[in-house]
Amino acid sequence: MTDELLPPGLVLAWDGAEQGVRRGPKPAHSVDSVVAAAIAVADAEGYAALSMPRIARQLKITANALYRYVASRDELIVLMVDAAWGLPPDDIEASTDWREACTRWVQAMLARMRARPWLVDAPVRGAPSTPNLLRWLEVFLSAMDGCGLTPGDVLGCAMLLDGYARSTAQLDRDLTDRTEPAVDPARLAGFLVPRLIERGYPRLAQVMTGGGYSDGPIEDDDVDFGLGRILDGIDVLISRKP
Repeated sequence: MTDELLPPGLVLAWDGAEQGVRRGPKPAHSVDSVVAAAIAVADAEGYAALSMPRIARQLKITANALYRYVASRDELIVLMVDAAWGLPPDDIEASTDWREACTRWVQAMLARMRARPWLVDAPVRGAPSTPNLLRWLEVFLSAMDGCGLTPGDVLGCAMLLDGYARSTAQLDRDLTDRTEPAVDPARLAGFLVPRLIERGYPRLAQVMTGGGYSDGPIEDDDVDFGLGRILDGIDVLISRKP
């Protein structure tokens, strides 16, 4: 199979920078430094700022010169996403059971996306294929060894938990980054409760009266509640296996 038939960035991600240097004078930078510059731009300005001219300015080179190191913006994004995710923490594989390992896996994913919120915006173009992302999946598969599920079921569980982590991180980012101030829950309830009662929303009125309704940032308890219910479902699936 030729490199042209592989996804952008895959050869560079696995075989290293020596695959990416184009012909010509000795380059002033490296693929790694280009990736680092792109990550610096995304960290400071967000995913939307990731244009080739902007990254070139970060490196103090022309946009055309940037193509000596990477073939396209898509290739660069593949490399920087893999680098930004990095390797999963060691404590996942040190877990004593699958449930604890899965909890740490999701929590570690959330921590990476909270540290670099632009990862939420980076497109997912298929199954993971780069070294660091596949290491996350390998760690998950290792955690589920011996649970009795088929490989297909385990991959389904990984996709389910990955989706939960990403959607939670996106909601958390959106609530944290909004420009308008959070509404005081008591003030919101004071306005809404009489109108809810009057117009036929008695259950919501009860929830708001009890102080259980807020538009503030996601709390750890909220994350743990949803994660716990997903893990309960996986536990049921495991228990049904012969």
